[in-house]
Amino acid sequence: MPFTARKLPAMLRAPFAIYPAVLAACVLAAGCSSTPEDKTAGWTTDRIYSEAREELSGGSYDKAVPLLEKLEGRAAGTPLAQQAQLDKAYAHYKGGEKAQAIAALDRFMKLHPASPALDYALYLKGLVNFNDELGMFGWLSRQDLSERDQKAAKDSFESFRELSTRFPESRYANDARQRMTYIVNSLAQYEVHVARYYFQRGAYVAAISRAQTALADYQNVPAQEEALYILVKSYDALGMTQLRDDTQRIIDATYPHGAAGLKNKGDPWWKVW
Repeated sequence: MPFTARKLPAMLRAPFAIYPAVLAACVLAAGCSSTPEDKTAGWTTDRIYSEAREELSGGSYDKAVPLLEKLEGRAAGTPLAQQAQLDKAYAHYKGGEKAQAIAALDRFMKLHPASPALDYALYLKGLVNFNDELGMFGWLSRQDLSERDQKAAKDSFESFRELSTRFPESRYANDARQRMTYIVNSLAQYEVHVARYYFQRGAYVAAISRAQTALADYQNVPAQEEALYILVKSYDALGMTQLRDDTQRIIDATYPHGAAGLKNKGDPWWKVW
């Protein structure tokens, strides 16, 4: 006998009707239960800081950052929150996240202009830009600061100058001054690097312009010697004998043993701190 569908009493149909709602509630509950648990929920601020420092020491900068962010929120208004902000900037710096490090330091200096750690913030900001190399493998190209984008070098110089001017007795001031000297020498070398490029390709007018810029903007720097040499040779190539001879007299007076000539592309002039 074929099956014949019959109308069920309402009381028997109801359970089937509510199944979709029950299923939807179950899905929502499951979704809520998948939210990651905050393992730091019951931790003290001291424990969070201790864990964050351990991650920093172990080089796990990506793990240290979220811990420091939690610490900053829970210790708001305390010196520990300031420490968390600085440590987070350092973690970004060591993790190769330059933009985040600079943003964190700028925020710190804006929020705490009278902080006793302001000298360190300026120093760290200078370091971030000072070490702004050509990507992770910049050292493989054997390029030094004089051959990179100069904006980072100038930004670094400004941070170090502000540090050494405002906090001359800071523990970081002496190192900052040494780095400033290196940056100035490198900026001068950059101009000479470009001048050399033009000279070697026969663009003597352009070579003269860049060499003159190096001499006018940067005095008493190692690159001055090569800049003068490029001027003499470029003037000679253009038949500008009077300017050639005048420049040669400057070389003879400044460098009794003669200018060294063009710098060979060898090991970069790089000081390790």
